[in-house]
Amino acid sequence: MPEQSSAPTRTWVEVDLDAIVANARTVAARAKGSRLLPIVKADAYGLGAVPVARALEAVDPWGFAVATAHEGRELREAGIARPVLVMGPQKNALDLVAKHDLTPALGSVEQIGAWLELAPGRPFHVEVDTGMSRWGLPWRAVAEQAPRFQDAPGFEGIFTHFHSPAEAPASVAEQWGRFQAALGALARRPPLVHAANSAAILDFPETAGDLVRPGIFLYGGRAGSHAPRPVVAWRARVLATRWLGPGDTVSYGATWRPPAGSRACIATIAAGYADGVPRSLSNAGAALIDGHRWPFAGRVTMDFTMVAADRAPADGAVATLIGSDGGGAVALDEFAAAAGTISYEILTGLGRRVTRVYR
Repeated sequence: MPEQSSAPTRTWVEVDLDAIVANARTVAARAKGSRLLPIVKADAYGLGAVPVARALEAVDPWGFAVATAHEGRELREAGIARPVLVMGPQKNALDLVAKHDLTPALGSVEQIGAWLELAPGRPFHVEVDTGMSRWGLPWRAVAEQAPRFQDAPGFEGIFTHFHSPAEAPASVAEQWGRFQAALGALARRPPLVHAANSAAILDFPETAGDLVRPGIFLYGGRAGSHAPRPVVAWRARVLATRWLGPGDTVSYGATWRPPAGSRACIATIAAGYADGVPRSLSNAGAALIDGHRWPFAGRVTMDFTMVAADRAPADGAVATLIGSDGGGAVALDEFAAAAGTISYEILTGLGRRVTRVYR
């Protein structure tokens, strides 16, 4: 845990860049020589796309993947020169994709046609929908539609996305078979074929292809049964303490009060739902303070969360929402499960006023 004097004054998340690189190396070891295409969309899952991409240069990735042209532009303006694949550009954003030397992942023959007209000869990838039903050419339609793009000089890659490698492992074989059928319908195989995300590459290395697209595993979230090195520690200051007795209540709706005949010290910590603490953790979450785990008391508010302790923390003490402290720990996935959600949503929900500290 950081020394109190060196930490930010309100709430912050510590990002271990070395752990991100170590997690990337774990994926690379399963990838059978395939290059990595790390997913850094949504500001690298809330942790900072530019510093994360710079750290991942250590593993010599093929490039980076984002969701929008604006995310790609941010990488370019920061000096990131590797290919940047924009996974879901809108048709009216293709001009920005071309302007910033990005590579579009195209999902319809109409969109492919627009790109070929706008940027003839420039690289593009085509997504094949093998069961996600979100984006891409339907796998059954590839044979019919391939003549419209397969001979284009910019046709660099083709890919699909697995929907349930951890929840329904049998679905991987089904989707992989559909993808192979789509590839077989092409007159030529493009240089880059990719499919595997974090969970798929760790359990199904046969789906490695030419590129592997790790996401949540890089950032410290479990991928199926595989636990990565922890990456984030989320901390916040204790701003106030007060002792409550019988009849006293805490927070909106007065949903928490000390057990009958007892007293409790309520510590107010400087993080609320505007910072990313899910409101679903009201009366359900916990934080570590001075090595002790104390439960959330009352509803999470916009700017503050209260915890019930049996001793008063020191002024300015640091509460740990995610991470380790004094021999205890709250794992990212544990925090997410208590909130009834997934690690992706916790990380991407971290608010702008949560300072990112890189270590």
